[in-house]
Amino acid sequence: MNTTLKTLWQETNDTESVRQRLYQVLRQSIIHMVLAPGQALSEKEIADTFAVSRQPVREAFIRLSEAGLVEVRPQRGTYVVKISQRAVLEARFVREAIEVAVVRSAAAKGLKAADLSELHELLERQRRCVDPHDFDRFYRLDEVFHRTLALSIGQQAAWKVTQEVKAQFDRVRYLSVPDSTPIPRLIDQHAAIVDAIEARNVEGAEQAMRLHQREILQSLPDLVRRFPEMFEVQHTDSLIMEASQ
Repeated sequence: MNTTLKTLWQETNDTESVRQRLYQVLRQSIIHMVLAPGQALSEKEIADTFAVSRQPVREAFIRLSEAGLVEVRPQRGTYVVKISQRAVLEARFVREAIEVAVVRSAAAKGLKAADLSELHELLERQRRCVDPHDFDRFYRLDEVFHRTLALSIGQQAAWKVTQEVKAQFDRVRYLSVPDSTPIPRLIDQHAAIVDAIEARNVEGAEQAMRLHQREILQSLPDLVRRFPEMFEVQHTDSLIMEASQ
């Protein structure tokens, strides 16, 4: 685990503050299951791993707690929280609302040729992840695809809000690829979104994005069955029915 954390640390921007780099590394480690749901986190061990003081580690824990990824229990320690299905579905609701608004605007106004070219290039790069089964690379490219959509219409704030609400959602997305949600299906959905935007088809772009954002409603029950130890005990079927309405 320490080796993986150190590798992630090396990939962060060394011009940023220690507390920001720690937060990014720990957040990514939780999302990618390097730090598993229910796992205890040692403030001292993490500080020693990165050769930093315990204060920035403590601050990172607070931010992770605010993001719903860890629970700080007084006198007992800090733990990675198990995945809350309700939190996942609430994040999906917010993300769908934002991303539908983004693609409707993109289709209505039209995108610059350079932006469309970048989206098509991202689709091609995603397709090249299929045969080598490069799931981590696809995950990163998926993030870039959705960020590019928002930035192409000048909505950096929309992407920032999306990032803030989707931490629990991202853990399920990472778990779902490739078995519960095959990569080719996601790429086809991305392509349908781009095609609708390029055709200036507002309703088509909205429908394509809603279908894409609701993919998790199909995969979540399967993931709960396969990885019960990673999820809080909740009534999956009723939550899914509620979210689908």
